[in-house]
Amino acid sequence: MMKRKLLAVCLLGCAALWSIRMDAQTQFSVLLWEQGLPNSNGRDHEAEQPADGIFTPDVKVFLPDSAVATGRAVLACPGGGYSHLALAHEGYDWASFFNRLGIAYVVLKYRLPFGHPEVPVSDAEEAMRLIRKNAAAWRINPYDVGIMGSSAGGHLAATLAVSAPLDCRPDFQILFYPVISLESPNQGGSSSAFLGAGVTAEVRREWSADRRVWRHLVPPALLLLSSDDRTVPPSEHGLLYYQALSQAGVSVSMHVYPAGGHGWGCKPSFVCHNQMLSDLESWLAGLPAPRKDVLRVACVGNSITDGHGIPQPDANGYPAILGRRLGDGYLVRNFGVSGRTMLDKGDQPYMATDVYQRCKEFNPDIVVVKLGTNDSKPQNWRHKDEFISDMQQMIDELRALSSHPDIYLALPIKAMSSSFNISDSVIVNGIIPMIRQVAERNSLKVIDLYSVFEGHPEWLLPDGIHPDTNGAAVIASEVEKAILGTRRHREES
Repeated sequence: MMKRKLLAVCLLGCAALWSIRMDAQTQFSVLLWEQGLPNSNGRDHEAEQPADGIFTPDVKVFLPDSAVATGRAVLACPGGGYSHLALAHEGYDWASFFNRLGIAYVVLKYRLPFGHPEVPVSDAEEAMRLIRKNAAAWRINPYDVGIMGSSAGGHLAATLAVSAPLDCRPDFQILFYPVISLESPNQGGSSSAFLGAGVTAEVRREWSADRRVWRHLVPPALLLLSSDDRTVPPSEHGLLYYQALSQAGVSVSMHVYPAGGHGWGCKPSFVCHNQMLSDLESWLAGLPAPRKDVLRVACVGNSITDGHGIPQPDANGYPAILGRRLGDGYLVRNFGVSGRTMLDKGDQPYMATDVYQRCKEFNPDIVVVKLGTNDSKPQNWRHKDEFISDMQQMIDELRALSSHPDIYLALPIKAMSSSFNISDSVIVNGIIPMIRQVAERNSLKVIDLYSVFEGHPEWLLPDGIHPDTNGAAVIASEVEKAILGTRRHREES
């Protein structure tokens, strides 16, 4: 009995010592796939041999002093043309810069593809999941985790930014002289190493980040380039991405330095090194971040939610205005898609879109559904008998999420013209009564946007269907009232 007690005391003492060491530790490594690799590049069964491009996937974590930690984190993807990894100047050497700013810094050592593009992508996605999974232990805000990539690592980072599932999609992106287009004739090395030889033009296009930008779902970006880069020419890569992001309304900043070539990373020998660090620090300082305990709000809808006709909808659309009105305790995402219907047999059903799947991946605490306007078109309303069942299907799928969200049904705004074959009569006499019936059956709150807009044509664009920036602000105000009203009611009861 005495031996067992002594053993227990020793074990507790060792555990306490380990805890103290971990708390004081500022850097450590974590393997990515402790339960086994999910895929293979054909060579990852071999022992790590960096000279041959064989790497065991892991992350090295550099945590800032708790006194200065901001909760922000950056995952770095070093470059190397997908044939080696520049782990020093494009990876580990950046740690002191980010830690000084109170930012946790994580370097990804990923497996090279050898023609299997899913391999490095899966490693990067798992690294993002690992960071968010350990957010509390590492003093990280899971909603403020960005990705950084250089050269081919920039392609990997951009790939996650435009196409990863939301649980591993970064909240911002920092790209140094990135490879963006695999269609570029000047990127044969990275392209063949990533995709393999003999792939079609369609496959190259699919893996070009500038071709995969979807408005509202791509995070803010900072691009840092050199105009004399001959290895990855900005005109064929960085500028293409800048244009694609800008055209989609994504917040993007770009600095093109007059000299430096390619591959400078954080080398002090880079001629614009100090200016680059200043530009990066300033951009990070101006990047907003929600609180760790935010409530996630998903705005589901058609072109009115999407922000059709509104300049810079990611800043002036109703979901963006709603986010500002609610404050940093809420994280509002725009899941609007133009032309979509509630009806599953409509010409463009919302539930068939990738955006709807992303909405469910977001696992929202609150969902605002604003669909029905396009269902009033003659070719869609002939399926009116299925409107209620289709809306019920969406509600059931949303309720099945682990977040068990509060769901609000917003009535369509008044159509003040017949543009796009939209019928106000069908909205009033068919769609609105059905939405109210579904809301009553499911005890959901209705947001009556129709009555609010009635008599206010000045809130609409000339097409008489879509709200302008003033109309978007009105929608945001009504949705805010509904959300905060529910919160107040719960706090009082």
